Amino acid sequence: MPQEFTRLALSFDVDGTALALSAIHREGDKAPIVFLHGFGSTKEDYADIVRYAEFEGHPFIAYDAPGCGETQCADVSKVGIPFLVDTALAALERVGFGRFHLVGHSMGGLTALMLAHRHPERVLSFVDIEGNIAPEDCFLSRQIGDYPHADAECFFSDFIERTRHAPAYASALYAASLRCKVRAEAVGPIFRSMVDLSDHGDLMRKFLALPFPRMFMYGQQNASLSYLDHIREQGVALAEIADCGHFPMYSNAVAMWRAIAEFQRRE
Repeated sequence: MPQEFTRLALSFDVDGTALALSAIHREGDKAPIVFLHGFGSTKEDYADIVRYAEFEGHPFIAYDAPGCGETQCADVSKVGIPFLVDTALAALERVGFGRFHLVGHSMGGLTALMLAHRHPERVLSFVDIEGNIAPEDCFLSRQIGDYPHADAECFFSDFIERTRHAPAYASALYAASLRCKVRAEAVGPIFRSMVDLSDHGDLMRKFLALPFPRMFMYGQQNASLSYLDHIREQGVALAEIADCGHFPMYSNAVAMWRAIAEFQRRE
């Protein structure tokens, strides 16, 4: 079968920790697109970019974050948002992306925000798919404090069961593959880092100060987020995805891809 993207294995160290990053990648002559997946997801969330003609010619990269998917990390206890930002920068250096469009979901959206804050000159546009920009966004990650458990495996098992029965689109589908996609030992460090930044990282100011076009995408079930009117008034484009909760790539992928394509074309 013809291969519409290639699999990459990228090996490097971050903060003295060896990584073997598993990625998918495509070359092209237009502006590159960088995809960062959310907690409990993998690079394959974005593989369907090749199905949409609007993105023809755009090179892209998506990879499994350390602690997730097929990526190997020598010490998952180090995996927090700062570590994920450094991982992204190392991956971009390996594939030679100088300036790029940025798309991040949830944990990946927060990683993308911190990357963009550090290097705004490299980002052409930013699609934030329910990435953390306020304390209220920690509805998953805050469970590390709300339901504490000394054993990482036990916490993760309980988290999966709570997620399986959450009254939101795609929750059971998402929960079904969590154990295959995330190392239990990585959950605590990731969640604590996300909560700390959401509570104390001045994320809203950082997000609104970014000097390039931004879009915030959210599911219809989350239209009650308190800050939506505020960020729209500050020039952020909004995209509400119908019949969807936190996971547009699972619940309404066609609408997600169309919104991303229209935003990038417009901007």
